[in-house]
Amino acid sequence: MRSLPSLSCSMSCSMSCLMSCSWFRSASTLWRACVLLCAFSLAGPVLAEVPHKNAKPAYAEEQTILQTEKNTAAPGFGSAASGKVHFDRHYLGQYGSDEATVILQRGGNTWRLLRNGPIATISGFLLLATPLLILGVYLGVRPAPLPHEAGRRLERFSRWQRWVHWATAYSFLALAFTGVLILFGKNVLLPWMGHDVFYFAAMLSKLIHNFAGPLFIVCSVIMFVTFVRQNMFRRWDWQWIKGAGGLVSHKEIPAGYFNAGEKIWFWGGVVVLGMLMSVTGLVLNFVNFGQTRYVLQIADYLHLAGSTLYIVAAMGHIYLGTLGTPGAYQGMREGTVDANWAKVHHELWYDEVVHITPPTSPTRPGSTDGRRQ
Repeated sequence: MRSLPSLSCSMSCSMSCLMSCSWFRSASTLWRACVLLCAFSLAGPVLAEVPHKNAKPAYAEEQTILQTEKNTAAPGFGSAASGKVHFDRHYLGQYGSDEATVILQRGGNTWRLLRNGPIATISGFLLLATPLLILGVYLGVRPAPLPHEAGRRLERFSRWQRWVHWATAYSFLALAFTGVLILFGKNVLLPWMGHDVFYFAAMLSKLIHNFAGPLFIVCSVIMFVTFVRQNMFRRWDWQWIKGAGGLVSHKEIPAGYFNAGEKIWFWGGVVVLGMLMSVTGLVLNFVNFGQTRYVLQIADYLHLAGSTLYIVAAMGHIYLGTLGTPGAYQGMREGTVDANWAKVHHELWYDEVVHITPPTSPTRPGSTDGRRQ
């Protein structure tokens, strides 16, 4: 008798072990509407009917079922009956109150082949190529050194801003490392770890990923509220973009509290990709809110694509905040920066600080409120 893990409807450990507590069944109508609206808006009208005509079967029995249902209209992505119509001799009993008749799912193996095939390959390539590209940039275009003469210290980030930043960063790193292990662990780590050790590593990664996800969402929202005013684009940001921030020419372009590159990272990474990761992550994490398996699969595609782009962009952000811009890391770690560094890298902000804080009072750092741009 074929065991359940070998069936084509089985999901990866990142989806099959998702939280399914019974009290989540009391989801509000608003949440269901948000989930379905998100799925339909992403899927589009072309995907209104569940695809099964071109589904790739996992074994002969599934091929027979697909041929039998070839001309049968399939439920839509939002239908509760999606993926819950097959019942064959391999049925071993009720192993889930909502999934009692799920043995085969139309297109389930197609999802698995795409996830573990092209999507994983492209994601792995980008995650490996990006550090090499950054290393090439560092070796080929050395960053400008810090000014030799140390000036007075200017307050760059308040304690609250630093706490918000690091809380968001640590929760992101936890999600990134565990997500990479979940996606690639079976092919990369399992062969040399062995099944027993890898089981605990995968389970621990799954638990960390599931619980760090909501924390990351909360931190991202707080981070948006904390830094949104300083990240509004100004007329001088276009000059910074045209000159690529002086990365190659080493010619510093006047910038405000944040330069245009930091603002692009804020809006493109923290806001857009953060929102994509948050919505799809919630859809995958809390599976008892009415979303079908097809909705989960679409969310998984988007989650994998978004997470890859987010990690790649974060690598660039980390480089530019450390080795790529000497002195920048101290600002986020200690809260203050050297005045000469501020004048070189954020000249417009420096001029404003000097104007607000008289040179005769070096012990009073300038504030970092949103009016400084």
